[in-house]
Order: sequence, then structure tokens, then C-alpha cells
Amino acid sequence: MMDLLFVNGNIYTMREEGEFFQSLGVKNGKIAFLGNMEEAEKIQTKKRVDLQGRMMIPGMADSHLHLYAYCQNLTFVDLSSVKSIAEMVALMKEKAKETSPGQWIKGVNFDQSKWKENRFPSLEEMNSISIEHPVIIKRCCLHAVVANSKALETVGIGKNYKAGSGGIVELDFDGMPNGILREQSTKLFDDILPDPLQNLEVQKKIISEVLQDMSSKGITTIHTYAAKIWQYNENINIYREFEKKGKLPLRVTVCVDELFTPEKITKEEHENPYRKTQLGAYKIFSDGSMGSRSAALREPYSDDPENSGFMLFSQEELNEKILTGYRHGLQPAIHAIGDRALEMTLTAIENTLQKIRDEGMTKEEQKARLPFRIIHVQMVDDAMIERMKKLPLVLDIQPIFLCTDLHWIEERIGKKRLQGSYALKSMAKAGLLQTGGSDCPVETYEPLKGLYAAVNRQDMDGYPEHGFLPEEKLSVYEALCMFTKNVHYATGQEDVLGTLEIGKFADLTVLNQNLFQINPLEIKKVKVEQTYLAGECVFMLK
Repeated sequence: MMDLLFVNGNIYTMREEGEFFQSLGVKNGKIAFLGNMEEAEKIQTKKRVDLQGRMMIPGMADSHLHLYAYCQNLTFVDLSSVKSIAEMVALMKEKAKETSPGQWIKGVNFDQSKWKENRFPSLEEMNSISIEHPVIIKRCCLHAVVANSKALETVGIGKNYKAGSGGIVELDFDGMPNGILREQSTKLFDDILPDPLQNLEVQKKIISEVLQDMSSKGITTIHTYAAKIWQYNENINIYREFEKKGKLPLRVTVCVDELFTPEKITKEEHENPYRKTQLGAYKIFSDGSMGSRSAALREPYSDDPENSGFMLFSQEELNEKILTGYRHGLQPAIHAIGDRALEMTLTAIENTLQKIRDEGMTKEEQKARLPFRIIHVQMVDDAMIERMKKLPLVLDIQPIFLCTDLHWIEERIGKKRLQGSYALKSMAKAGLLQTGGSDCPVETYEPLKGLYAAVNRQDMDGYPEHGFLPEEKLSVYEALCMFTKNVHYATGQEDVLGTLEIGKFADLTVLNQNLFQINPLEIKKVKVEQTYLAGECVFMLK
């Protein structure tokens, strides 16, 4: 007797390309039957759902986002749709009118490349917002902040200020700060700004609402990352409380950027379809972002010839940080965007593997460990791909970045280096395992939009006509693998999640159109109609 039987569907297992069934049965939270309509007629079930030809796929996943940061941002001034500095100033002024003098005003999600001025605002423009309030705006990449004079004064930034390790405070020719801070220096504000989610009940309410919305986008698993340098805290106990109360609509892996004691998961826990929360990777930042020109490049930026970005650590420091985490039993996950950052990260991973083998770890013991994770990987060359092929790696990619970055990336790095940018097909051909994520709040967490970007390499308006570096387009199957089965290899759960097979957890997403049969340009219009977690409906389109 099945608890739930889906019939009359196009149920794609994602185990191999093209494999699908018409019916799927669920018992005790796991898939217990796959077959055709004739076979389904013989199955007894407590509940039957007619899919009416709709497409069913494994529940979709996001391998890299910052949920707490996204929830925080919902309380600040959203600058994501702003088209000019004047419009930004006007929005921030409106917030100043309703804010008591002396209180902080913060804007988020700005992207100067979308502004008609195509530059960061000046200190004078920031001061025009208010001289009575400390004001900051944070770039969408999270790696750069622009402040007014009151904010600079509040954190003690003045003439000839010297930034600490891993950060930049820009100074004019006369030694005065111009209001622009990058990387670790932005922490000066994050350490002092009141956390809008410090009230635990408010925090729970907002997180719960966001999780429900994620379910409506077909997501059944997220890997959410804390970022201590920006005060983005992830309280795993909130998710565990939701789980205990039956109010957690998806699986949450919490990854942190400090050493912790790894959890010991029993076989019974691993195979329990109703277990939803766990600790995950150990996050290490190596460089900054391409949008703020702080990603570490081997050669200078084409549009900023005096700047090659910068590493947060020396090679020796990065070696030690990754080795320490690995020795601690953790899974290092390293943020690496620029080609210099990736090169140094690969060297550090190679160093770690050699060291632990010298210390007596056998190849079999090493293979039993979770793979290293490298996050972003936006610039590669053939030599790097060859090095990566030899390492136990998962690459956490954000295809949705393409929609924004394709407008300015050639200007940033030049035509020669462009060929190794967002090289999804080249890495797929090399057999490298790529997962799909969003880096939300940097970009939207809607996985179907990430899928659209990976397949078409266009923005949401269809530009450019044939796609950015079209030879790097993925097939629909390859892209869908990124957002389904590949993600679970990163956490060692590929035997229970990610494909629709008997014995695996019944995490399911139902779509109103068949992704394999429509024009790929239409993927962005596809709707999620139903989402199931361990066979329980957590979203139904009304």
C-alpha cells in the first residue's frame, strides 16, 4: 500500500538522460515504485495524484546562498532596480525622512554597472542623502560599500587611514577617504550596525516566510552560508526548531566560516527521509568579487590597469587554513573568483592532500572524505582544468551571474581572458562536477532562472541574441543536473537524494511544462506547480 501515487506524468529520474516514467509511488517518505500507467493500475494507494501530463523532476537545490543576509536585506532599502545615482539618492533620502537623526540608514543590492553613470557614487553624492545620519550602501556582490562622511566619522575613518589586513579603504590624492571600502574593511560598518533581526521572533518570522517562498520555486534543499566578516549569522537551532515543529519545508545545510566540530551522522539518520537539517562545509574566502574589481587576477583589470584585485591570504596562509580545516575533519569550501585566486586555491588543496598522505592517511581514507568545494570559479584556463580533474572537487557555480556579468565582463578583463569566463561547457566536458546555486542575495534564488542562464547564456531580456560565448552553453539535461543530483554529491547524500530512484527520498518538483520539449528560451516562463518533501506536499500552486 502506497501513501501516495502519482500517475499520468512525465517523471524524469535524472539518473540518466531521457529516462522517464509515467507513475511514481511514495511510502514512508521514500520512492517505492516507478512504472507505466498499466503497472500503476495494479498499485494500491491511500492517495492518488493525476499529474495530467505534467513534468516531475527531483526536488531542486541551491548549493550556495546566504539566507540570513537575504532576510536582513528585506529590512533595508532595496537598490536593485535603481538606474542612476540620482534615483539611488532619492530613495535613500525618503528613508532618511522617516529615520531619527543619528540612526543608521543602509541600502543594499546596488550595481553601479546598471546605472547610467557606470560608477560608484562620490562622497559628495553620499553626503547629499543626509549629513545627520550615518549612511552606507552595499554592492550586490557584498564585497564593497560606499559611505557618507557621517558613517566614516562614526567608525573612525579619517585622513591617511590605513586599512587592516585583507581590506581596502580608498583615499583621494590628499589622503582623505572617498567613501569606498572593499572586502574586510566593510566589516567596520557591519560590526557596528544594529542587526535588524536581533529580535529572535522577528528573525524566525522572516526566515519562515522566505523558506516557504523557496518551496514555491521548487526548491527542496539549500546550502546556506554564514559570513562572519559581515555579521551574517546562521543559527542552525532555528532550522532545527522548525524541523521539530514540522514547519521546515525544505532541507537546510548550514555552512560556516569558522572551525567547528563535525557532526557524526549515523546510518539510520542518513537514511531518514524526515531529517532535514545538518552542518556542512567550512567556508574560506580567498578573494573578492569581479563586480567590485577585488577578485584576484594574474594580470591587471583591463578597465583598471593599476589594479589586479587582491588575495585575503598569502599562499602560505591559505595552505595552512585549508590544511587546518581538513585535519579538523571538515570539508573546506573556498571562495575563488579570479584566476589568481583559483590558481592559489588549487595549490593549497594539492598541498593539503600531499600533507595528509605524508601524515599517514591512505588513499581509501581520503576517498571516504567529502570532496573539497570551490565556489564561483569564474575564470579558468586549460591548465587549471587539467589540475582540477586530478583533485577530489565539487565546483559550486552560479549560472545566474551570467545574466548580469555578460554586460560588462569583457570591459573588465578584455577579450583574451574572456574565453575562460564562466566556462561551464568546457568544465562539463572535462568531467568536472558542477552544482547550481544563486549566491542569493547577490542574485535571485529561483533555480529555473539559473537553469535558463546556463542553457541560453542570455539575460532575461534575451540579450545577446545568440548567447554570451555560446560554445559554453549547457544542454538542458546538463544544467538540470547542476540543480538536482550534482548538489548532493557535495554533501555525500547522492545515495538518498538527487535522482528519482526506488529507495531514495521523495523530494519532488512538478512543473507546468516539459523542460526537455519546449524552446530553451521559454524556460524562464516555466511555473512550479507542486513541491514535495519526503512525499509531503509543501507547496501547491493555487
